[in-house]
Amino acid sequence: MNSKLDQSVANLGRALDRLEEALAEPTTNKLAIDGTIRRFEFALELFWKTLKRLLAAEGIETATPRQALKQAWQAGWLDSEAAWLQMLKDRNETSQLYNEDIARRIYEHIHNNCPEMRKAYDRVRERAATLS
Repeated sequence: MNSKLDQSVANLGRALDRLEEALAEPTTNKLAIDGTIRRFEFALELFWKTLKRLLAAEGIETATPRQALKQAWQAGWLDSEAAWLQMLKDRNETSQLYNEDIARRIYEHIHNNCPEMRKAYDRVRERAATLS
C-alpha cells in the first residue's frame, strides 16, 4: 500500500480524535470554541488531502478540496455531499475576520457534522486497507 496514504489515514484519525476531544469541552469557554474551530480546520484539511490520495490510488485525479469531496461522495465514501460542502464553506469562513456569532454558528455546524466525519473516516480507512 502507498505509505503516504497510510500516513494520511493515520494522521486523519488522530486529528478526528482531537476534534472529538475538543467538542467534549464546555462551550462556556470561548477558548474551547476557538480551539475546536482550529482543530476542525486542521481535520478538514487532512480529510480532503487523504481523500485526494485515496482517489488517486483509485485512478481519479482531483486538484481542489471541492473536487476531492465531490468525487469521494460519488464513490460512496461520504453520505451527504451538502454537509461536506457546508464544512468546506465553514472552513473558508473561519479564515475571514473573526466574528463571535459566526464562530458560534460554525461551532454548531462542527458539532452536528462530526458524526458524518467519523463515518466517512471509517469508510476511507476500510477502503485504504483494501489497497494493501
